[in-house]
Amino acid sequence: MASLLGYGKSDDRISVTFDGDAQRPRRRLSPNATPAPVFAAVEPVTGVVEIRVPAGKRLEHQGIKIECVGQIELFHDRGTYYDFTCVLRELDVPGVLMGQQRYAFDLSHAEKPYESYNGLNVRLRYFVRVTVTRGYASSLIKEQEFIVQVSQPAPETNTPVKMEVGIEECLHIEFEYDKSKYHLADVVVGKVYFLLVRIKIKHMELAVIRREAAGAGPNQHNESETITKYEVMDGAPVRGECVPIRLFLRNFNLTPTYRGINNKFSVRYYLNLVLVDQEERRYFKQQEITLYRAAE
Repeated sequence: MASLLGYGKSDDRISVTFDGDAQRPRRRLSPNATPAPVFAAVEPVTGVVEIRVPAGKRLEHQGIKIECVGQIELFHDRGTYYDFTCVLRELDVPGVLMGQQRYAFDLSHAEKPYESYNGLNVRLRYFVRVTVTRGYASSLIKEQEFIVQVSQPAPETNTPVKMEVGIEECLHIEFEYDKSKYHLADVVVGKVYFLLVRIKIKHMELAVIRREAAGAGPNQHNESETITKYEVMDGAPVRGECVPIRLFLRNFNLTPTYRGINNKFSVRYYLNLVLVDQEERRYFKQQEITLYRAAE
C-alpha cells in the first residue's frame, strides 16, 4: 500500500511551511546541504503541515503528530543521537484522510538554547518531524530542518591582549590585540613590536584556528582546522619596527565559541602568529579569542 500511494521516509506529499517563510533568511550548515530557514533562539516555531492524498485514494491512520527536536550527533558514534529538546503536539486523532488536509502547528514552547552547528566530528541540528501512524503499514514521516542562531549582548568587559614572546638573545617580540572577544563581523586590530631581532626572519603570518572537541574522556576526538591564513609581513624586520595587524572576521565561515554544549562538544578559536626564518624554522604563539553572535 505504501508504494501504491507513493509515500516514503520523507514523502513530498507531506510538506511543512513555517510562518514567515518567504521573508526568512536561509543558510547552509555545510556546502552540500539544502538551505534551511533561520530562526532566532527566541522566535516561536509555528507554521502549517499539509498532507496530500492522491485523487481517489484513502489514507487510514492511527493519529498524526508533530515534534520539534534539537539533536546532537557525534560522527564517531554513528547511529547514536542525543536529543536535548523534544516537544510533541498531536495534530489529528485516528481517522481517514482524503484529498488535501492542512494542520496549523505551534511549537513555541520548544527550547532552542544552542546554535546549529556542523563540524568535523559533531553536528547539532533542529528539525520538525511529522509522523502519520498507520496500523497496516509503516508510518509516514517527514522531517523539515531549520537553523537556530543565538545572539548575545556585547561583553561588559573586553580587555586588550598583550604578550611577549622570545628566544633568549635571539628574538624578542611583543604583540597586542585590541580585545579578546569579537563578534562574528568584527575586525581584529593589533600590532607586533620587534624589540630584538638576531635571526633572519623571512615573513610573518597570522592564522585563525578552530579547535573542536567532541565526546568525553577516552572517547573524545580533538580536531583542529585552519580557517584562514595570511601574510602580515614579508621580509626581515629590524629592531624597533612595529607591524600592524587588521583581520576582517566577516569574510570567513565562523561560528560563536561553544563551551561544553550539553556536555558533548566544545569549539574554540585561536589567533596563531607565526614567524618563519630563512631556514624555514617556524616560531609561533597562539592566543585564544572568544567569538559571539551580536544581536542585529
